[in-house]
Amino acid sequence: MKTFLIIFGIVAVALAIGCVILYRKGKQMQEKTEAAQEQMRAASQVQSMLIIDKKMMKMKDAGFPKMVLDQTPKLYRNRKVPVVKAKIGPKIFSMMCDEKIFEQIPVKKEVKAVISGIYIMEVKGFRGTVETTPKKKGFFARLKEKAEK
Repeated sequence: MKTFLIIFGIVAVALAIGCVILYRKGKQMQEKTEAAQEQMRAASQVQSMLIIDKKMMKMKDAGFPKMVLDQTPKLYRNRKVPVVKAKIGPKIFSMMCDEKIFEQIPVKKEVKAVISGIYIMEVKGFRGTVETTPKKKGFFARLKEKAEK
């Protein structure tokens, strides 16, 4: 019984130390993210662009400049990111966007977007509001809908 209490105490102390370390690391990472967002907001500008295509694809397959790929960590190069092909003026660019606004971006339409470098931060409708496409229903949602009818 005494050894059980000793082992339980050691495990509890180790878990408490682990939680404190994770809390501090998370707080540091959150501060870095907020600082990066502030820098992006400071460097942002509004551009009108024609959206040609949008896909979720790997960074190395998206056609980004070599400098962008060199700056990203190796862990993120194979991760799928939201990529938008857009025509700004006479040139066609591959741009990344925030996953939150990826669904809002209309294809084959002209929009005004707030961009920072190759990153699209916000999308506004060129002539009014941006139309959102309805989200596809899953298999079970369709089954449930058929059962209700």
